[in-house]
Amino acid sequence: MRCAYIAALFLTVAPATVVLDNPRVRVFRTFDGSLDGVGSGPGVVISLDSATAVWMDNVASQAQTTVSGALIIVQPRRATAPLVPVPSPGTAPGDSPFKGMSFVPVFENDQVRVIRARMDVGASEAFHTHGADTLVVHLSGGAIEDTASGTTKVNRWTRGDVEFEARGSSHSARNVGKAVDVFLVALK
Repeated sequence: MRCAYIAALFLTVAPATVVLDNPRVRVFRTFDGSLDGVGSGPGVVISLDSATAVWMDNVASQAQTTVSGALIIVQPRRATAPLVPVPSPGTAPGDSPFKGMSFVPVFENDQVRVIRARMDVGASEAFHTHGADTLVVHLSGGAIEDTASGTTKVNRWTRGDVEFEARGSSHSARNVGKAVDVFLVALK
């Protein structure tokens, strides 16, 4: 009986964890492919294992049969009020002057634009303003020096971390560690 109980503990699947929840988006992370707790509806499913991103019209039902392993699930929410204009000209990923960075479009629809990005060792992105709420999903992790509002700090990211860059926020960035691979999910 005790062995059966111990085996049941190891076979228990943990529910997906909410890692970000705000009026524009809800983001889940799971390392075992479990979709318990993920709501029905559309979203971007990012596989950390295969470094791929796909759109699904109903994540809860479609992902159950098509993906497994470590996942980030991004479920955009429609804005309930008109978006306030960005105070200064907003830029899309890759539009500001940069060195040592690459941006590869993955897909775009009426809710999101998804881009695969890489920031090589020593790469930098000049001061820019985000024209859209943007999620940065870390595939590799790394150390990025970020300067915003006159303050500079080094953020240390790990595989599976998700950061939210709000529409209208401004900053510059420089890679002070190993090469960093991410998916950028810009909300529309």
